[in-house]
Amino acid sequence: MDAVRVALLREVLAGTEWLGVTRRFAGVLRSSVVSHGGGLLLVGTPEYEPWHLAAHLVDEAAWSGTPELAPTLVRHDARPSDPAHLAVGPGRLAAARRGETLLVVAPRGPGAGLLERVYDARRAGATVLALGAGEGELPAMAHETLAVPDGSELDLDTVQHLVSAAAGENPVPGSPRGRRRLWDRLSRLAESLTAPPPARW
Repeated sequence: MDAVRVALLREVLAGTEWLGVTRRFAGVLRSSVVSHGGGLLLVGTPEYEPWHLAAHLVDEAAWSGTPELAPTLVRHDARPSDPAHLAVGPGRLAAARRGETLLVVAPRGPGAGLLERVYDARRAGATVLALGAGEGELPAMAHETLAVPDGSELDLDTVQHLVSAAAGENPVPGSPRGRRRLWDRLSRLAESLTAPPPARW
């Protein structure tokens, strides 16, 4: 563990509620995918695809031994010629059913087409989580929302890093191993905050 990186992260989070609210949101995400076991669908908007969150959730799924956290990235411009893990288009949302979890990442309100698909997925029984601006119709139809409005201490990309790190946290409270694993995750998060952006997932 890099103590300098953890100290940097603590400085970034000092005096904010972000660690607590992201851990609560991540707890809902984790409990939803673990208890239902139906899979996690991750979708952004046509203008914003959450590549980094998808990649970090895949890592957390492996590190935490929770394969359910590895998402299916739903892409608005997916093509059949894309690699299999990048070729899932918005039609997949129409097949969402009870037991599945849909995580929508939208820096601004999603368009009417995406809202309609999310609404249909919820009606079919999927759990809907929203991460983004916190305004408009999406938060009203989500089961759980984490708002990152303009002017927040942290930007949406950083909050996604916090959510993914917390989602992979050891769920056993009071466990020294769990605390150590959380700080390892926070150290990796601090590294990601100070490193150049990763290549596209």
